[in-house]
Amino acid sequence: MDNESLKKELTYRTSRSGGAGGQHVNKVESKVTLVWNINESEILTEEEKIRVRQKLTNRLNKDGLLQMEASTERSQTRNKEIVTARLFDLVQQALKKDKKRVATKIPKAQILDRLDRKKKQSQKKQYRRKNFNFD
Repeated sequence: MDNESLKKELTYRTSRSGGAGGQHVNKVESKVTLVWNINESEILTEEEKIRVRQKLTNRLNKDGLLQMEASTERSQTRNKEIVTARLFDLVQQALKKDKKRVATKIPKAQILDRLDRKKKQSQKKQYRRKNFNFD
């Protein structure tokens, strides 16, 4: 996946950022919202689109749009860079194929060791039971 061609498919919206910051926050639109339509993406194959939709299903809205926001910095351009980098990381993670789990067998020595410990514990309890009186 090419990051430059993905950047062409992204749309950005700006808005005023909430929280502390005084007059600067009240007059500057530094919060950046990134919107990406996965369904209309031209750089992903159908198989990749399906995988991304499955992995990011709880991040998509009802129209199939992925929205992300950044408002940590005072600079709009810096927030734009941050949200874009986050999207790239998120898409890379979503496109990774999960490794298949290989079932492993418990070693014979470990099974025998566990059974031996259980036997010793049982003998300890049996010994306590024989020597117990109600006097």
